[in-house]
Amino acid sequence: MKSRFYYAGIRVRSLRRSIAFYTKAFGMKVAAQGTMPHGGKYVHLVTPGTRMRLELNWYPKGSRFFVPYRKGEELDHLAFVVGDVLAAYRSLRRSGVRVAVDPKHSKGTEVYVKDPDGIWIELLG
Repeated sequence: MKSRFYYAGIRVRSLRRSIAFYTKAFGMKVAAQGTMPHGGKYVHLVTPGTRMRLELNWYPKGSRFFVPYRKGEELDHLAFVVGDVLAAYRSLRRSGVRVAVDPKHSKGTEVYVKDPDGIWIELLG
């Protein structure tokens, strides 16, 4: 079977807050958005130079996809390639982004911050 990876989808608690985070922190742009048949909403975000999409999914209470957040779910993670990991980390910290793994405590290239829902974001050089 031939395949091509198309997008990664993550569940978010607030589309507005998550869109603001990913557009400001990583320069992503909204490529598409819509409402699903069960009332959920989605937004596709993209960055220049890649065809990869990040799909933000919000589900209303009562939807068959709605599940309350539980501690521990934040260990999902996304990875972004940046020009300088430490510079990107410092810039994100200055803008108020929370730390998951500080460079001082990382092993190798393990530098992570958190998005507004606690999803880990790995910074790769």
